Amino acid sequence: MRRRPPDDGVVSVFIADEQATFPVDAPRWVRLAEAVLDDEGVHGDAELSLLFVADDVIAGLNHRFMGTEGPTDVLAFPIDGELVEPGRTPDGGGPGPDRLPGDPDDLPLLLGDVVICPAVANRNASDHAGTYDDELALLIVHGILHLLGRDHATEDERAAMQARERELLGRHHGELARDPWTAGPTDAGGPTDAGGPTDAGDPGGPAGSSGAPADA
Repeated sequence: MRRRPPDDGVVSVFIADEQATFPVDAPRWVRLAEAVLDDEGVHGDAELSLLFVADDVIAGLNHRFMGTEGPTDVLAFPIDGELVEPGRTPDGGGPGPDRLPGDPDDLPLLLGDVVICPAVANRNASDHAGTYDDELALLIVHGILHLLGRDHATEDERAAMQARERELLGRHHGELARDPWTAGPTDAGGPTDAGGPTDAGDPGGPAGSSGAPADA
């Protein structure tokens, strides 16, 4: 699998809001995603998708891909990787649904999809990142870091990933209302730490992806 984008071109972040219950400030979250990718050294012709879905949709994908009942907050669909357990702890990655197994070198590098459930983010926010916007920002940053290969399977990895999340959020979003990295467990299906995405998308899979979800 090609790991570097072509030098020509720009990084593109595509966003789709497929739920109508909670507001999604698309331009704001695209800017955050672009800033994170830039700081992580992703330059050239590359593409990433952010998909916001309802809790019943994400619950369907959680069941389909992870074998877990109920909705979750976020799921990352990297282009390559192994299927892992849902939730932000533990979490991991896998190819998203409907991705082709490889891309010619002259095509954009497809980083993957980050799928987020605003309804679950809103339920978890007060006991986690503090506000709805802070929770969405955390999930976006966490999901992107997972797509780029970061993980928190060990204590050292967890510490490094959390430190990077703090840095990126402080630089491009602002201080969170609460410290999510020391927050206790939230509701079922939600994150238990500042880990990665859980699941997302419709039964056909998140936009432009094809395979198994990777939680953030």
